[in-house]
Amino acid sequence: MRAGIVGMGRYLPEKILTNHDLEKMMDTSDQWIRTMTGIEERRIAADDETTSDMAFAAAQKAIQDAGITPKDIDLILVATVTPDSPFPSVACRIQERLGATKAAAMDISAACAGFMYGIITGKQFIESQAYKYVLVVGVEKLSKITDWNDRNTAVLFGDGAGAAIIGPVSENRGILSFELGADGTGSKHLYQDEYIIMNGREVFKFAVRQMGESCINVLEKAGLTKEDVDFLIPHQANIRIMEASRQRLELPIEKMSKTVNKYGNTSAASIPISLIEDIEAGRVKDDDLIVMVGFGGGLTWGAIAMRWGK
Repeated sequence: MRAGIVGMGRYLPEKILTNHDLEKMMDTSDQWIRTMTGIEERRIAADDETTSDMAFAAAQKAIQDAGITPKDIDLILVATVTPDSPFPSVACRIQERLGATKAAAMDISAACAGFMYGIITGKQFIESQAYKYVLVVGVEKLSKITDWNDRNTAVLFGDGAGAAIIGPVSENRGILSFELGADGTGSKHLYQDEYIIMNGREVFKFAVRQMGESCINVLEKAGLTKEDVDFLIPHQANIRIMEASRQRLELPIEKMSKTVNKYGNTSAASIPISLIEDIEAGRVKDDDLIVMVGFGGGLTWGAIAMRWGK
C-alpha cells in the first residue's frame, strides 16, 4: 500500500497588504521588494482570526475534496509555529470543531518545512496500515510575530492555511520517496524572540544549496532523473531561492509553482496553498511526477517526490 494525497483545501484571509501599503509604513519600495523577493502582496489575518480558525477552514475543504467525513480521520497533524496558545494544540482545537472524534491530534514545529514533516509522518501511519486517513494542515498567522518596524522581515511574510488528506492511493501513484533533515547549528540564523529574527544572507545561502540538493536526492531515491519531473512546488520564500531550485532541476519556468508574488512567505502553509492553485489551474494533472521541497527555521528541510493522483 502506498500513501498519497487524496484531498486538499486552503484558506486565505480577505485582507490584502500590498507593497505600496508597506511603502507608507516603512522605508522601502515596491520595486526593491519585487526585485529582491518577487513578492507583490500578501494576505493578513484579521485581529480576531486565529490560527485554528484558518486551519479549520482549510481542513473542512480538504475533507470535502477527499469525499470522506471527519469521523473517518484517524490522526490530525498541524504544522505551525504560530499556534493560538502553547497548548492545547491547534490540532486538538480543530479536532473538536470538525467533530473528528476518533482522531489523535498533535502539532508539529518545523517552521517552513513543517508541511513536509507532516506529510511524511502521516505516510508512515498509512503505509503501516495503522491508520487509513490522516489530516495534515500547514497554517501560520505570521503577522502576529512580525516586527512591522523591521523592513528586512516585514515585507516577506503572510498568513494562510493549506490542508491535505493522506490516504491509500492506486498503484503507481502517491509518495515515491522523501528526505527530511535538520541542522540545529543554524538555529541562530532564523528564530523567534518576540518577533521573527533572520540573518537573510545566511538563510539564503543555506536555502539555495539545500533545496537543490534535496530535489536531486529524492529523485535518486525514487530511481528517477531530472528529466522525469513534470512540476516543481518549492516553498514560496523568495523567488531567487525558488529559481535556484528550478535551475538545478533544469526545468522550464512554466513547470515551477509561483504564488509568492500573491501570498508572500506563508511558512508551513506555502506548499499546500501553491499546490492547490496549480491543480485548479490544470498545471498539475493525474500521473504527473511532482517534487515538493521546503526549508525553514531550525534549520529544517524536507522534500518529496510524488506521482500525483488518487
